Amino acid sequence: MLSRCYPGRSQVKRATRSLPLLYKPTTSAHTPNTQRLAFLTTQRLSTTSRPLGLHLVPLIVVQSSSRDLPLWRSSRRASSPPSEIIRLEMHSTHFEQHSTRRNLVLRLLHTLQGLPAAFNLLSDDGNLLGSALYQLYARLSTNQTDVKHTAQLVKNIIDEQDDPAIWTTVYDLIRQTQPTVPTFALPTAPASAILPITPQRTPSTTSVQQTPNTRTTSVIVNSSEQRKLFDDVLRAELDGSLFTGVPNFFEIFFREVENLEQTAATIFQKCSEGNDPLYTADRGWRDWPENSAQNNVLGWFTELVGQLKTLAEEHCSVGTIQRGILAKPDLPLEGSVAERKMDLGFADITAHGRPLWSQILIVGELKSNPGLDRSSETWRDLARYAREVFTAQDTRRFVLGFTLCGPTMRLWEFDRLGGIASEQFNVNNDGKRLVSVIMGYLLMDKKQLGFDPTILEADGKRWIEIKRNNRTERLVLDEVITRTPCVVGRATTCWKAYRQGGKSRRPYVIKDSWQYPERDEEGELLKEARKKGVINVARHYHHETVRVAGTEDDVYNNIRKGLDVSRATNYRPSESMPPPSTSGIVRDTRSTSSAGQKRSSSQIDASEPVTKRVCSGSKQTARGKLPKNRVHRRVITLDYGKPIYKASSRAALLGAMEGCIEGHQSLYKQGKMLQRDVSKNNLMINEDSSNPSWDAFLIDLDLAISKEREGVSGARGKTGTLAFMAIGVLLGEQHSFMHDLESFFWVLFWICIHYEGPGKGRVVKRFDKWNYTNPEELAEIKKGLVSDETDFLNTLVECFTPYYQQLVPCINELRKVVFPNGGRWKQEEPELYSRMMDILREAREDSRVLRGA
Repeated sequence: MLSRCYPGRSQVKRATRSLPLLYKPTTSAHTPNTQRLAFLTTQRLSTTSRPLGLHLVPLIVVQSSSRDLPLWRSSRRASSPPSEIIRLEMHSTHFEQHSTRRNLVLRLLHTLQGLPAAFNLLSDDGNLLGSALYQLYARLSTNQTDVKHTAQLVKNIIDEQDDPAIWTTVYDLIRQTQPTVPTFALPTAPASAILPITPQRTPSTTSVQQTPNTRTTSVIVNSSEQRKLFDDVLRAELDGSLFTGVPNFFEIFFREVENLEQTAATIFQKCSEGNDPLYTADRGWRDWPENSAQNNVLGWFTELVGQLKTLAEEHCSVGTIQRGILAKPDLPLEGSVAERKMDLGFADITAHGRPLWSQILIVGELKSNPGLDRSSETWRDLARYAREVFTAQDTRRFVLGFTLCGPTMRLWEFDRLGGIASEQFNVNNDGKRLVSVIMGYLLMDKKQLGFDPTILEADGKRWIEIKRNNRTERLVLDEVITRTPCVVGRATTCWKAYRQGGKSRRPYVIKDSWQYPERDEEGELLKEARKKGVINVARHYHHETVRVAGTEDDVYNNIRKGLDVSRATNYRPSESMPPPSTSGIVRDTRSTSSAGQKRSSSQIDASEPVTKRVCSGSKQTARGKLPKNRVHRRVITLDYGKPIYKASSRAALLGAMEGCIEGHQSLYKQGKMLQRDVSKNNLMINEDSSNPSWDAFLIDLDLAISKEREGVSGARGKTGTLAFMAIGVLLGEQHSFMHDLESFFWVLFWICIHYEGPGKGRVVKRFDKWNYTNPEELAEIKKGLVSDETDFLNTLVECFTPYYQQLVPCINELRKVVFPNGGRWKQEEPELYSRMMDILREAREDSRVLRGA
């Protein structure tokens, strides 16, 4: 991240040329043996002719022996009073003493973090330079970075270099000391660059070009989700997808709240009345804490929400508001894998006991420092809360939230493209806006809060309606099967369902996901596979693009209503590519939804007038890499089962694995498709004799592609699960059926380590790291693991759970055929299908496997 695209000296100079230099000498009466640092803090000056609107006004003086050495010349207007001088003393005889020098530099970095330039200059990844300085501070304070690297910065200050030179040195220092961060993008290797052990192939018949791989938190498996590991993946997931200062944000997300403008005006008027009003224009909110520490602001905000609720119920026609503030920042909320706390949020107040993520309606983040409003760390903290809400609430299309950094507030919305935020405002300067925001959060209906209106609910039941064969069918949601945990991505959700009015309770599976419009529809692929007689693959029943407000449900036009993220204040255009169109989505002509048909529940609110929408076709002059649109698709299949790691016995697990490999072979040979995403959650088993589904079958053709098709899949970012990826895929090779067969091996290997019985998962620290390791490094780990038979067997005996120890011989036999002679395959062998199935079948009949199973 910080290693690429650094602003050059000229860029820094342009950004700081409005900061004229003014040398300010100092005198001192301190003792000769005391080294001192004096920092003149910053102050905001006129922005009339200054692009940044801020002056850099530090004054650093090191006192050594009998004289003062000015370390930094800087500026302030002659008419401006000097800011507060903070004098920091460090007793040391020699400046060169290591610990003293480190402490001095740490204090210097601390001051740099608070300078206006740190909140205006950007690092290469679009985050604030102050955030990078904070990370540098952490590395120096923990001795991860040697203080010697700061010598040039100190020298520049002593030599009274100009501001652009000093900031350029800061950039160089960050780059020089930046640790190596795993790169999650898997390069697409051109045919000429593929490793020699993989033979030349004709892409149209034997392999497909690999789609670039991106990491998201959705692919983490059997993990404790520790913050120190998890946050790197979340950062990669959100990279380039958070936009702040988006114009018209409030109007888009609050305008449909019934009578909000009138209600807020009435309440704000009441707040301004009386001898001791809650709000006055000159001082802001009466009880605003002078010390904006987090707990003080938390108490003030909680009390204010209660006061506004009371005023609304007494003076407005809103009835009793069954919603309130949740402010328990020290109490973890239930419903997440790891312990996760949230500063504050809005929730229904009818619930009692420990709060759940499933109850949270609006997420919030508090910071005492107003400058942290622009910090990407603050944004990611809020995104982390949104991820938990998405995961716990299976019908959420988007999540609203806010940050309050000191008196600075910003409103947020998170969806499957990332997050967008409003322009910031000061709650004391714009009291009416704060009242409107709070009342909006208290009065929004479920659709306005981000819940899916096509999933209907009454009398404790939830259902969808579909149009099929000119008839309306109602499918009742029975239970949630899976909800993929992530913010950005496909965000797949599956429900078990049954058809109301059917002769039997045959199970169906409803799958919702957010797909790139240009990708082949999974529903069409499943339909084609069924037509071709493919076995052991989930059978198609119906598919459609979900419609909300009369249009296809997508992010740019339906959720964000055409908001233009290229106008965000933190957007930096690139000349390399144009932004995606937000005036419409690519509509696949094969969609089953068509005009003139009776609307299903998936086609809600078609009567909303177009005039209520912001014009989304406005001209975009900026060019840059913006997130690609996603559309909301729904697929319904006839086959229901459970993941194979929940198989009732070892023999059942092996039988299901054999059946899934047979399904993959049928899909490849008869269906002419390559599945490309073999994982433990995509291999299913059916052990219910009354269920007419396949006994074992593959699901999820989201990433599948016709093997005759040349070129990439049309998707911008293939997401896979690192733990199950073949070595060649980790290294960026074109995807072959051989890679998928290798993934079957890794799935079985993983299950035997992480499950102590049917569905009894555990976290194993050694393998938890596979979720977070650099793909190239993981490829080397996997190669080393399978290369030597003795070492491999020792690993199996040591790491397999007692329940799966009987499968050690089977896994080793699979290793021999998947990795001939302990190495990677040298040529494609269709016979590998039958070899693997034979090994699984033989092991399934082994008395040692059957014993106690």
